[in-house]
Amino acid sequence: MKNTQIIIDKVVVTEKGTRLGSSDNQYLFNVHPDANKIEIKQAVEEMFKVSVTKVNTMNRLGKLKRDRKFRYGRRASVKRAVVTLKEGDKIELT
Repeated sequence: MKNTQIIIDKVVVTEKGTRLGSSDNQYLFNVHPDANKIEIKQAVEEMFKVSVTKVNTMNRLGKLKRDRKFRYGRRASVKRAVVTLKEGDKIELT
């Protein structure tokens, strides 16, 4: 298994992420692009000392950005994971 700090880049704190955390006991993470669901589950359980029931992943393509001339570039793509915790477990984000 890879190092947990390499697998989990950061916790995503957005409107959707906080809504999922408060209502459905789910948390949103940016993860390493090569990480699979089993590695993500083990990393979250080890890092936050909680029980994970389900992991959903999605690959998000980076946005197109234009500079002052008419050249286009692209922001970095990111892999995101939605982690569902066992009833009663919670991750303190503050």
